[in-house]
Amino acid sequence: MPASTNNQPLADRMRPRNLDDVIGQDHLVGIGKVLRKALEHNQLQSFILWGPPGTGKTTIAQLMANLSGALFMNFSAVTSGIKEVKEVMKTAEDQLQMFQKKTILFVDEIHRFNRSQQDAFLPYIEKGSIVFIGATTENPSFEINSALLSRCRVYTLRSLTDDEIGIVLERALTDKENGLGKLPITLDPDAREFICGMSNGDARTALNTLELSVTLAESDDNSKIQITMDIVQQAIQKRATLYDKTGEEHYNLISALHKSIRGSDPDAALYWMARMLDGGEDPLYIARRLVRFASEDVGNAAPNALAIAIAAKESFEFLGHPEGELAIAQAVVYLACAPKSNAIYRAYGAVMEEVQKTRNEPVPLHIRNAPTKLMKDLGYGDGYKYAHDFQNHIVDQNYLPDNIQGHTYYHPDGQGYEVEIMKRLEYWKSLKKKNSSSK
Repeated sequence: MPASTNNQPLADRMRPRNLDDVIGQDHLVGIGKVLRKALEHNQLQSFILWGPPGTGKTTIAQLMANLSGALFMNFSAVTSGIKEVKEVMKTAEDQLQMFQKKTILFVDEIHRFNRSQQDAFLPYIEKGSIVFIGATTENPSFEINSALLSRCRVYTLRSLTDDEIGIVLERALTDKENGLGKLPITLDPDAREFICGMSNGDARTALNTLELSVTLAESDDNSKIQITMDIVQQAIQKRATLYDKTGEEHYNLISALHKSIRGSDPDAALYWMARMLDGGEDPLYIARRLVRFASEDVGNAAPNALAIAIAAKESFEFLGHPEGELAIAQAVVYLACAPKSNAIYRAYGAVMEEVQKTRNEPVPLHIRNAPTKLMKDLGYGDGYKYAHDFQNHIVDQNYLPDNIQGHTYYHPDGQGYEVEIMKRLEYWKSLKKKNSSSK
């Protein structure tokens, strides 16, 4: 017995028929909220829906059209170009002219259009030929040009919770007209919980998993269809990973990794690293970030950090995937557990600012090299004190130009090995005073 006699996928059949059925987006379509009020007052204006996959972007756009009586045209940025845009726009203008009927143009994955393709919509939005609704999983601030953004409101959809995914599943199991309610299905509690967790807030993924699980669980006599954890695991194979190596989530996750290491939380750091690798991130990208982190956030508090980060990079290059990823994980844990100091980072920033804002004075004569007679005659190297001729190889001598003499850029934080560095610098300071008159 097939899961359904309807050829449409379960996820498509279970789309909400009204705003009250939309799950998880009450901040937009709930009573008194912005999109519902726009419908009630017939004041639909162009907008962009931004949110993760399977949260209802297409559904909301279709409901806006159905409930407003407008013509709905679905347009995919994946398969269309400017030629198709113009053809669709002409159809929309004809509808408006002949039937006084507005067209809601829904453009899925609008971020896939380049700047000039996005610009093609502008004159039609301005003339009111269409109500433009774009949908994107990417941050509109980065992926949609400013001209189009200025003509559209942006509404953010949130990922569904596990409880909300559970409601979606229950509707599908009990709906006899569009769902699976006519079938003798039993969904084990642990299997239900597993689907909810593995769907990552994506209702479409949850319904697709349920539908495939029903197919796998069907018995020969069709008297009972029991969906167990084992069956769901067969159906789902692998969690739907929310990650895009070139999109905003890429930057969100690397930020989470960096901040977790800085915050000395090895468990969180490992988690975010694993999320990135599971999503297909290049391990060498993570390794390069660790090398940067070793200098920026650990520095001389743990001088071995830089060597370990570089060793992790080289280990991956030597071993490849997946064995080399363990070396990267080791570096992540080491850096997270290491004492932290951004003194090098601050010192470098301070000295670069000094270089850029002050006059670039010549190198003082006494610390210039003098390989030729002319240079010696000009005073190159005169008065230079050879450090090894003094006690502890320390001598009081100026090494900076006169205009910035005495300026200090490196201020150890006193973390980890920097405690020893602080002691050493203080000791050298006392020795310089003592040795300044020795030779």
